[in-house]
Amino acid sequence: MAVPKKEAERAKELRSELIRHDRLYYIESRPEISDAEYDRLFRELVALEERFPELRVPESPTQRVGAPLPEGQGFEKVAHAVPMLSIESLFTEEEVREFEEKVRRFLKTPESEEFDWAVEPKFDGVSASLTYEDGVFVRGLTRGDGTVGEDITANLRTVRNIPLSLSAERRPVPRLLEVRGEVLIPRAEFARFNRRREAEGAAPLANPRNATSGALRRNDPAEVARYPLEFHTWEVARIECGEEFVTHAERFAALRDWGLPDAGEGRVVRGIDACIAYHDDCEARRFEIPFDMDGIVAKLDRLELRERLGRTARAQRWQFAHKFAPVEATSTLRAIEVQVGTNGRLTPRAHVDPVEVGGVTVRHTTLHNADHVAKLGLKIGDSVFLERAGDVIPQVMGVAKPAEGEAPEDWDERIPEELFEEPAVGGDGEVGAERRVREGVLWRFGTSFEMPERCPACGTATVQEGKYWRCPNDLACPPQLVGRTELLCGRKAFEIDRLGKKLIRQLFEAGLLESPADVFHLDPEKLLELERWGRKSVDNLMAQLEERRRVPFDRFLVALAIPEVGSATAKLLARSFSDLERLAAASEEELVTLEGIGPEMARSIRTWFERDSSKAFLARLLERVEVLPLETSGQAGGPLAGKALVFTGTLEELSRAEAKRLAEEAGGRVTSSISAKTDFLVVGAKPGSKRKKAEDLGVRVLEEKEFLDLVRGTDSPAEGSGDVE
Repeated sequence: MAVPKKEAERAKELRSELIRHDRLYYIESRPEISDAEYDRLFRELVALEERFPELRVPESPTQRVGAPLPEGQGFEKVAHAVPMLSIESLFTEEEVREFEEKVRRFLKTPESEEFDWAVEPKFDGVSASLTYEDGVFVRGLTRGDGTVGEDITANLRTVRNIPLSLSAERRPVPRLLEVRGEVLIPRAEFARFNRRREAEGAAPLANPRNATSGALRRNDPAEVARYPLEFHTWEVARIECGEEFVTHAERFAALRDWGLPDAGEGRVVRGIDACIAYHDDCEARRFEIPFDMDGIVAKLDRLELRERLGRTARAQRWQFAHKFAPVEATSTLRAIEVQVGTNGRLTPRAHVDPVEVGGVTVRHTTLHNADHVAKLGLKIGDSVFLERAGDVIPQVMGVAKPAEGEAPEDWDERIPEELFEEPAVGGDGEVGAERRVREGVLWRFGTSFEMPERCPACGTATVQEGKYWRCPNDLACPPQLVGRTELLCGRKAFEIDRLGKKLIRQLFEAGLLESPADVFHLDPEKLLELERWGRKSVDNLMAQLEERRRVPFDRFLVALAIPEVGSATAKLLARSFSDLERLAAASEEELVTLEGIGPEMARSIRTWFERDSSKAFLARLLERVEVLPLETSGQAGGPLAGKALVFTGTLEELSRAEAKRLAEEAGGRVTSSISAKTDFLVVGAKPGSKRKKAEDLGVRVLEEKEFLDLVRGTDSPAEGSGDVE
C-alpha cells in the first residue's frame, strides 16, 4: 500500500534528527538529548519502517547492521581508484630534517621559506577508505596491498561515528568524496570490552589493533557491531564539489562540516622545528591520548605543492611518519633456529619465552645474520632485551643477563613445541616416545651460535657470500621450492589464492612439485588422490589456474623470485624492456643505466637469467602462461612513449626529480648514462662530458624549454639524429 504523506514526512524528519544527534554525540561531543530520548526517537523510526517497508532506505540510522555473508564466502576484492600508498618512516630528528631538505631541493625552495605542515598522531589501527556519492556512504574498502582492497562496506556501516549520509547543514555535500582514515578501538573501551568477553567465558583479546582487524574481517555485521570501533579521518583521496581548496586544513574543515570524524589532535604548524616539537609533545602524552599510536604523520599543507612533488613507487613524497622511541622488554633466549629463505639465504631466528612488547606478544624474531649474533654476544639461555623497532618489528637488542652455570632443571621441558620434528606414529596409532629437535636448531643451555656448514633442510654444503650464508641447491632444496611456489601464487604475482603454503607443501610432499612452474601443469586426477581434495576443490583450482594464465609482465617478473627484484623493481624492468627476451639478454652495463638499479642488483639479475635451472623454469612456465605488456600509469601513447632520456647539468625551472617524473608521465624512461640506445639528452647549465658523448653517438640534445614543450605536447620528438646541436 502507498505510504501516507504524514508518515513519510515523519520518517524523513526522524532520520534527519537521528543523524544530527549522531553527529553531535560522536563527532562534536556535545549531545543535546538524553540517551533515553534518543532511544525513543529511534524506536519510533523502527516502528514506522516496519509498518511501511518502503521507508527503509540504506542511509537510515536503523540500517547500520546488514545481513551476514553466506557461509564460506570471502570479501569482494576491489581496485582502489587512487592507490593507498605507504608512508616513509623516519626515526630520528636528523632523518626528519633530511626529508625536509629533499622536499626543498625538489621544489627549489629557498631555506628562508618555511613550509606549513599538517601534523597528526599516527594511530596504530586498521586503515580504511570510505566513498560517498551525493552525500551517501556507498563503499568501504580495506587498504589491502595498496592497489586492491576488500569491500567491507557492511561492516563499516556498523561503526557508529561513520555517517551513513553527510550533513548539508553548513555547506552542500560533494558529488563524490573518498576519504581515508583509521579504524580504532580506544584503550579504555578495549579494556571494558575484554572484561565483558571474560565474563561471557571468552578469551581476552591481545590488543586493540588485533581486535579491530579481527572485527572488520568478520562475515556477520551484527557481530562487528558488538565491537567499540571508531573511525578517524586522515586524508582525502578524491573529491568532486563546487569548492576549490588550497590547503589540507581547508579540506578538513569541510569534512567536519559534513560530519566526518577525526581524532581532534591534528593541527597546522610552520617549519620543521614545529613538526619535531609536535612529535615530542605527542610522545610525552602517548599514554594520555585515548588510542594506541606509534608516531606522528606530517604532510605539506598546501595541496599545490603535493601535486608538484608527486609520489615514488611506494610512498607520497609530501608526507612522512616520525616514529616514537621503541618499547623494551626482557625475555629468555630458548633457541636459535636457522631458516632457509626463498632464494637459499640462511637466517638465524631467535625463539624466546612469550613476552608482551608494546602491546604485542613476541615469541620469536629474526637475528639477521651470524655477524649480528656474534656482535650481540648471544648464548642460549641468556636473558635478552627485546624491543619493537618503530613499534613494528621485534628485535633482540642485547644481553640483559648472560647464561651462566648449569642449565635450569626444567630447561629441556621448556623448549618450544614448534621446534620439534613431527612425531612418528606407530601402527597402533600411539605417538613414539622419542622426540627430536629439528635440524638447524641450537637449544642447549650456554652454547654459542655458529652458522651450520650444511643446509638444515637438504644437507647441501652452504656457501658464504659476504656476511650471509646460502644453500646453493636451488629448487632441489625444499624450503626454496615451497617458498618460490608460494611467491609465484602470491597476490603480487599470479594471485592463485586457492594454493596456500600448507597445500603447496602437500603438493611437494606428494611429488607433484619439482618446480614452481608445475603449478600450471597439475593433473586433476592426481590431486583427487590426495587427502582433503574433493572434486569441487580440484575443479575450483583448475578454473582459477585457467583464469590466471595471462599475467602482466611486471607480475610475471615478481613470480620468478629473482633476488632483489620486488614489485617496484619489476615495474621498472617491465617499463624499460618491451619483453622477456630483451630483459633476459640485457647486460649488466645496460641494467645499471636504469635509475634505481645498482651494480649488485644488475649482477643478481644477470646471474639469474644465466642459470640453467632458471632457463628450465622459464621454459616450463611459458608452456602454459602468456605474458601481457605492463599497464603503466604513464601515457602509453604519450609524447615520449618508448623513448629513453638522460638528464645532465642544472635545470633552471625544474628540479631533477620533478623533470624525471614529468618524463615518466609522458611515457618515457629515464636512465643515468648515455648509450647508443638513448633517444634524448636534456641539458641544463654546465652539462659536462655527457653532451660531447651525445654528439658523438648522434643522440638528440634538448634544452630545458624544448623538453617542456615535448612533455606538454606542444612539440613532437623528431626521429633520427639530425637535430644534434
